[in-house]
Amino acid sequence: MYIQETALRKDIKAEKVKLNEAIFGAPFNEGLVHQVITAYMNNARCATKKNKSRSDVSGGGAKPYRQKGTGRARAGTSRSPLWRSGGKTFTGQANFSQKVNKKMYRSAMRCILSEFVRQENLQIVDKLELADHKTKTFLAFSTEHGFDQATYIVDELSVEFFLASRNIHTVMIFDALGIDPYSLYRSKKLVFTKEAIKQIEERLS
Repeated sequence: MYIQETALRKDIKAEKVKLNEAIFGAPFNEGLVHQVITAYMNNARCATKKNKSRSDVSGGGAKPYRQKGTGRARAGTSRSPLWRSGGKTFTGQANFSQKVNKKMYRSAMRCILSEFVRQENLQIVDKLELADHKTKTFLAFSTEHGFDQATYIVDELSVEFFLASRNIHTVMIFDALGIDPYSLYRSKKLVFTKEAIKQIEERLS
């Protein structure tokens, strides 16, 4: 399959870019995409809830007193849940992590990218360059080409492009190896460089 390149300058002739049909022409699997995005979001959560069990509490390595002859109950450690400063019985420990197989992850990424192609919200450019690092320059550039609410995927990020766009909350920039399904899901439009397309195809093939 082919997609028409977007020319950023009038002196550059736009060409048709060939895309890998297996990656950018995959059918959309809603259940798979939902499962992978949910797992990705859960793995990003911070598990702040954790009570210490007897194995987590410091100390208690030696037997507090001898087994017999003291008149007290037997004790093997001072970190028992029955003792003051001991561990907690049946501790609550939050763990939201979910495993996602590589095959599932790659399939979900292919589904999302293919859906952008079908909805004609994926565009390809030769290079992304700016004259300076001013936000005003970037806004003029993005508005002129209709990229004002786009996610940029580049093979090599220039300093000027990064500095000029970092204060705009509607814009995200990734390198080809740094994209994830959740960021793609949040995007309205994808803008790839030619080299980034090649790297994506190598990564997801």
